[in-house]
Amino acid sequence: MKQTGSDRVKIFILLLAVLGLVVGLILYVSDRRDLATYAWVAGVIPALFALLVEILRSIGRGEVGLDIVAALSMSAALLFGETLAASVVAVMYSGGTFLESFAEGRARREMRDLLSRVPRTATRYRDGGLEEVALDGIAPGDRLLIRQGDVVPVDGVVASDAAFVDTSALTGESLPVRLKRGEDALSGSTNAGEAFDLTALRPAKDSTYAGIVRLVEEAQASKAPMSRLADRWSLGFLAVTLVIAGAAWALTGNPIRAVAVLVVATPCPLILAVPVALVAGLSRAAHFGVLIKGAGPLETMARARTLILDKTGTLTDGRPRIVSIEREGDLTTNEILRLAAALDQASQHPVAQAVVAAAKAQGLSLPLPSDVAEFPGEGVIGQIEGHSVVVGGEDFVLSRVGDRPGDPRQMTAGSVRVAVAVNGRMAGHLVMSDPLRDGAGAMLADLRRQGIERILLATGDRPDVAERVTRGLGLDGVRAGLSPDQKVLLVVTERKHGPVMMVGDGVNDAPALATADIGVAMGVRGAAASAEAADAVLLVDRIDGLGSGMEIARSARHIAMESVVAGIGLSVLGMIAAALGYISPVQGALLQEVIDIAVILNALRALRITPHRPA
Repeated sequence: MKQTGSDRVKIFILLLAVLGLVVGLILYVSDRRDLATYAWVAGVIPALFALLVEILRSIGRGEVGLDIVAALSMSAALLFGETLAASVVAVMYSGGTFLESFAEGRARREMRDLLSRVPRTATRYRDGGLEEVALDGIAPGDRLLIRQGDVVPVDGVVASDAAFVDTSALTGESLPVRLKRGEDALSGSTNAGEAFDLTALRPAKDSTYAGIVRLVEEAQASKAPMSRLADRWSLGFLAVTLVIAGAAWALTGNPIRAVAVLVVATPCPLILAVPVALVAGLSRAAHFGVLIKGAGPLETMARARTLILDKTGTLTDGRPRIVSIEREGDLTTNEILRLAAALDQASQHPVAQAVVAAAKAQGLSLPLPSDVAEFPGEGVIGQIEGHSVVVGGEDFVLSRVGDRPGDPRQMTAGSVRVAVAVNGRMAGHLVMSDPLRDGAGAMLADLRRQGIERILLATGDRPDVAERVTRGLGLDGVRAGLSPDQKVLLVVTERKHGPVMMVGDGVNDAPALATADIGVAMGVRGAAASAEAADAVLLVDRIDGLGSGMEIARSARHIAMESVVAGIGLSVLGMIAAALGYISPVQGALLQEVIDIAVILNALRALRITPHRPA
């Protein structure tokens, strides 16, 4: 594990304290008690000096914590001649701070693993050969060779018949995923099969993995509200400590009992367990494909009571799919799809691209169109293999062919019918729909079991579409036809029921994501604005990751609180025993260190949190 300058200082102070304690014990058993006292004092002074410097820095930041108790216990022990106890406290306190650093470093390991996997170069096809190119040199449309074991360097589309990729670094999914031609491959996944070709979709700096790295770096620098809450609790604990110590001294006239009380209270589990547990929770969430931008959002996610979901691209897949093909003439359904897809190759409209993807998925050969004219928002006309083809909305196509089907069919709310005409006659319709994401229903039920009390849909779509899509999901409300500012108002209004979590993917969701107590963005295909405004990002295009993230957040917070309550309770019992004379200062120091080690080890249980998959 790479050590920082601060870690090296902590190790040095710990070694001095241990050396002073050991040398002092050797001198003590050799009946050189005067020299033993000097050795113990020499070991205490560096730790006490470093502690006083840290206290002054904390006061300069406007923070007052339990470091004061540690300083009081060492100082009081030296003042009243309990030099052995002071030496034990110095060893245990410096050892505790080093253990805390070590534990946090262990908790951050999975985040560092994400950073260490960033590829530096890629293999690109160029002029009939291959060349190694830096990631910054990759442009959208470049064709890349992804060899077995390579990390996918940029987001792209599989250009080979199939690819097997390991997404465990992004999602925690242990089994490789099979991708077909035309499907998206995420940067940061690893080629677990034979080499395949990839067509780059976006530059490396805008790809999923680069965004993950940036968000990880932000997350590592955060401080949780719970940690600040711990600071506030520490003032109360400090007051209790001083009251018990003062009462023990005043009622018995024995200052050693007060020293024992101070020693038992050093240091407090509050300042150890909370950051360790929450940072461990961040690591586990990242491992399972949920990148939370810090310990604060993780703690807030654990307390969320209301969930507001966007529809398109969040609750639904966001990519229209062909659900049926209606024939109106003599052409087969495959021929209707082939001709429509061939012409739609010339359009960037999402519906057109969905038609092309459906045709390629069926293995249809698509000739290049000619004499193409696109009418934005209406349709496309052109020539395919000598045939005049028109694809678009019903009115647009009918205005160019002049005939109407004898029996127009009723269109289901939420679906889109793309008309196709060939050689001046209506050939048929491609019926498309934006379906619910896989696992959406199970995920919502699971979130309710985890404490979400209200689930609402907020969409700019028509009410009939929203109602059809969400039928059977058991939502507490559907708000349709909303503008971005109305979504913000909904978030603010729902706060009366408790902390609000908002999930969205588009630019229009960004204001609501920023307003919510915890905003979650769909990070794979969602807009950059939504990912920037959100507090957490789902790294894979699956809504069930939200349930995993919340389960990890709740478990990490529970472990942190469990450690705090247990640690404080044991410390208070130890202080009472010390005040009554049952525990000496040396025994108190050893007892407190046992408590501190126990709560840190308990906090590290957050590294083993494994969310269950909804049925």
